[in-house]
Amino acid sequence: MKKNFFKFLAKLNKKLLPSFTKKEVDLAKASKLQMAIFAYKLWVTKNSLD
Repeated sequence: MKKNFFKFLAKLNKKLLPSFTKKEVDLAKASKLQMAIFAYKLWVTKNSLD
């Protein structure tokens, strides 16, 4: 159940949230909002793969 929920969130994130790698955003110069979105996407991806 938990894994399916995170897989759904990962698909939703891919459609709704921006991709920082495609925009070539330098994480050292990213704003706090960009870093928060990046961390959230990383957390969801990690949990969907477990």
